[in-house]
Amino acid sequence: MLTTTPAADGGAAGFDLGQFYQVFFEEAGDNLERMEQLLVALDLAAPDDETLHAIFRCAHSIKGGAATFGFGELADLTHVMETLLDRLRRHELVPTTAMVDTLLASGDALREMLRYRQEGSGEAVDDRELRATLVRLAAPEEAAPAPAPVAAPAPTAAPVAAKTAQARDLELLAGPLAQPGLADDLVELFGEVAGLGELTRGEAVPGQADGVVRFRLKTASSDGDLLDLCGFHIPREQLRIADWPGSGALPVTVPDAPAAPAAAPAPAASRKSAAPAPSTETLRVSVDKVDQLINLMGELVITQAMLAQRAGALDGPAREQLIGGLTDLERTTRDLQESVMSIRMIPMSEVFGRFPRMLRDLAARLGKQVELRTIGEATELDKGMIEKLTDPLTHLVRNSLDHGVELPEQRIAAGKPAHGTLTLSAQHEGGCILIQVRDDGRGLDRARILAKARSNGMAVHDGMPDAEVWQLIFAPGFSTAEAVTDVSGRGVGMDVVRRNILSLGGSVDLSSEPGVGACVTVRLPLTLAIMDGMSVMAGGELYLLPLSSVVESFQPSDTSVKTVAGEARVVKVREEYLPVVSLSEVLSLPAARDAILMHVVVEGDGRRIALEVDQLVGQQQVVVKNLEANYRKVPGVSGATILGDGRVALILDVGALVRRGRH
Repeated sequence: MLTTTPAADGGAAGFDLGQFYQVFFEEAGDNLERMEQLLVALDLAAPDDETLHAIFRCAHSIKGGAATFGFGELADLTHVMETLLDRLRRHELVPTTAMVDTLLASGDALREMLRYRQEGSGEAVDDRELRATLVRLAAPEEAAPAPAPVAAPAPTAAPVAAKTAQARDLELLAGPLAQPGLADDLVELFGEVAGLGELTRGEAVPGQADGVVRFRLKTASSDGDLLDLCGFHIPREQLRIADWPGSGALPVTVPDAPAAPAAAPAPAASRKSAAPAPSTETLRVSVDKVDQLINLMGELVITQAMLAQRAGALDGPAREQLIGGLTDLERTTRDLQESVMSIRMIPMSEVFGRFPRMLRDLAARLGKQVELRTIGEATELDKGMIEKLTDPLTHLVRNSLDHGVELPEQRIAAGKPAHGTLTLSAQHEGGCILIQVRDDGRGLDRARILAKARSNGMAVHDGMPDAEVWQLIFAPGFSTAEAVTDVSGRGVGMDVVRRNILSLGGSVDLSSEPGVGACVTVRLPLTLAIMDGMSVMAGGELYLLPLSSVVESFQPSDTSVKTVAGEARVVKVREEYLPVVSLSEVLSLPAARDAILMHVVVEGDGRRIALEVDQLVGQQQVVVKNLEANYRKVPGVSGATILGDGRVALILDVGALVRRGRH
């Protein structure tokens, strides 16, 4: 049932809309994101009608909800935007770059207004210039002044205007979500919200199943507006509106107040399927609740490992029965863990969708032309990873456009099309996700990078492999830009990118071909919460290697390990010599006596080494704990975990080990 409260302004009637504010903010944000994507993708030379309609619907949904909730400043701006968009979709105007720019700027202003409303701090947005520009663009032949603000409707003092109301059927259908009292909710809703019209309970529908309730409705509102508002309380799939048999338009007096809240579903163009998804298939849940569930899942994994370890020390018939039950528990725990972790998985489209607007604006500032292509948008990554990945990926994209893609005249002179292509791709590879930022620009300049490195006092030589030369770009303070601009040139970017990606347990690699382009490859684990690891012994202590970084393990022969340059060791693995890194030496541990040493081939930063350990213990699933937050940063260590016996084991930083071996 609806909660009825006095109006905030002391009015006689009205129900508490405050409970729906958060829904409005979320839906308005979704509509703004959708509108921006559609505007950036709009082909000005041949605008698609459905795209124009979808953009209009986004603005209309925000306006209706803002007016209903009394957010006058949002309603004012979207009202003027609607006017321009309506003329565009009716083909009364031809879309121009100036129109798209102004609509995008208006979307930015609406975001600031939403933030101001949500947080209640800062300064209100002054949109008078934007509204004046929108009016001028919508009516260039008139150049009329900006309209007066549209006042938010008040239930007690709504202006009255004569409208033509239509008599309609409104049916509440039976379904799995139908509950007693929903019919009363609808009647109460129409009695409390001014401007909706008149709703009366009708007779049972002949020939229909039990639970179908028919209402008689008199209103001037559109079917979409009615469904939007009713959808706050009843799933839209349980509502059906049709003309009342044998009736036509009825002239009645209806308060002229908008009634469309922003809880409308996403535009049809944004859905993957034409059929609307039932509301039961999605549920908004606080991120804090999901995080709490994941933490509890981690504790369950630790407890399961503890029980398995203790059961292994038992003897007798009961041991076999207990181990059988623990095996089932382990399988169920793993399935549960995968299901819980999938809740936090978000498609990469959430990240990729931010770049079309950014590239459009940046390309205009740099005088360049670029086409953005995305591959693997459905590839999923943990929400926490996505939040931390967005900034490094943004810098890589800006860098590709600034340093990689040439100016149109330079591309034409090189035999290329005037517009460059920047490709973002994501795919799963093993237990990791592989993200690439690729451009078809000029590529990296080897000679220029080496010259800059020498001027910075770095130890380099002309015989360095390309892969090592490209890695110089990640050095702190390194930049080959000739001038410092607001886009690049300060040398504080790529080293931060690498540091942030390494902190996520990932790696970053560069490849390039002169005149063809460059590619940055980022490899990340799917999640930071729980991982599969390989446990190894060194110096009498147990350590863990991320299983996604382990290529293979073997016992070397006496003749397979060679010494070079007096002290460095290498081992031949399938026609390739890999550096040998002793884990005991790296961690300053005592060497094991009479131990049969094992080599584990691990990969990080696109390179491989053979890690020498005392013993391979096995594989196990572990919960990753942040060592730096609980203790301090330890070189060569990326985290820690709690073992089944209660001991703490360190998780090794494979990237750091590989860099040590290669140097």
